[in-house]
Amino acid sequence: MGLRKPYDGTGGQNRTEPVNVEGGLRNYLLITGGYWAFTLTDGAIRMLVVLYFHLLGYSPFEVAMLFLFYEFFGIVTNLVGGWLGTRIGLNLTMNIGMGLQVVALTMLAVPEAWRSVAYVMFAQALSGIAKDLNKMSAKAGVKTLVPRHNDSRLFKWVAMLTGTKNTLKGVGFFLGAVLLEFVGFRGALLVLAGGLLLVLILTAILLPRGLGKTKAKPKFTQLFSNTPAINWLSAARFFLFGARDIWFVVGLPVFLFSVLGWRFSEVGAFLALWVIIYGIIQSCAPMILRGRHPDATTARVWAFSLVLIPVLIALALQQGMEPNRVIIVGLIIFGVVFAINSAVHSYLIVAWSEHDKVSMNVGFYYMANAGGRLTGTVLSGWIYQTQGLVGCLWWSAGFVLVAGLLSLGLRNSIAEVSRVD
Repeated sequence: MGLRKPYDGTGGQNRTEPVNVEGGLRNYLLITGGYWAFTLTDGAIRMLVVLYFHLLGYSPFEVAMLFLFYEFFGIVTNLVGGWLGTRIGLNLTMNIGMGLQVVALTMLAVPEAWRSVAYVMFAQALSGIAKDLNKMSAKAGVKTLVPRHNDSRLFKWVAMLTGTKNTLKGVGFFLGAVLLEFVGFRGALLVLAGGLLLVLILTAILLPRGLGKTKAKPKFTQLFSNTPAINWLSAARFFLFGARDIWFVVGLPVFLFSVLGWRFSEVGAFLALWVIIYGIIQSCAPMILRGRHPDATTARVWAFSLVLIPVLIALALQQGMEPNRVIIVGLIIFGVVFAINSAVHSYLIVAWSEHDKVSMNVGFYYMANAGGRLTGTVLSGWIYQTQGLVGCLWWSAGFVLVAGLLSLGLRNSIAEVSRVD
């Protein structure tokens, strides 16, 4: 297959560094493996923090505030990370992300007397930077490994990367809850840090240098996208993921533990199973959509399909139906439809990005994603504390509706993007 030098219509002034694509599958598997390992720690640390600090007596809103810097710095990281990846290489930004996560895990493993709110928020800030550096690097890196205009392979690889990542995040939820129950908070963190450090060493040695690095160095002022399709998609992503986290991050696990009386391991196992199913559905999205490449219409249809699900769950709870059954069945249905939405979005942002701008566009897009998560996380704690889980569900439905309305602005802008790529 030789060397691939993508062309973006600039007369060759902004070509990426040559990439040997003969090892594309090998490098894809390395990126995926590193992303998997990181995701295990990310899911575990989230479950550890939510359950441990709730056990210490923190209110739902106070628990949500512990994630404030985690989500806020994710916004900043996604914006700057894509620009950084074009300058130093996506392999390096990925390894920096794993290194920062090891530091964050180690910081939280200090004695309990040291863990002030400010200290925990700072460690979570490092974890947020790490998570979004890793995510941006992995997803943008896939585009550099796929031959141009091979949309079928791109859709399959992006869906597989995203889906398996979320499956492993679910395993991470369960792992965090189990480690908390059997080896305690500090022991869990040290186990996670040691495992991720080993993976960091391996990927640093095996991944090629300069992945996604461009010869032309983009200016910092080029961070913000000027492509309408990317902007509309990013705005819809903000509300889509805000809708999920409004009830999933704080409200749901606290409700299961404090209202329904579930044990830590049961909460972790259930949320893990949900995310695993969610990830499997994402991985299977190409088959569910029967091999058709998603477009703007696909994004709109699936967004509006999601609106009714939190509404029906909220109504069922308000009517006094058995809450365990309502939550389990409702959350699984929500997860299936949400997974298709996420898979469609994840493909479109990569497909609609020019090769030489993929890391910057993906970074901009996931900046919006992080903003939605931040908003959803803060609202999750506040709304649950003031309006309960039903209130969280109504707000979730409203956010999904806005995401669907924003998707109307997408039209079929892919035609415009494909002409310049």
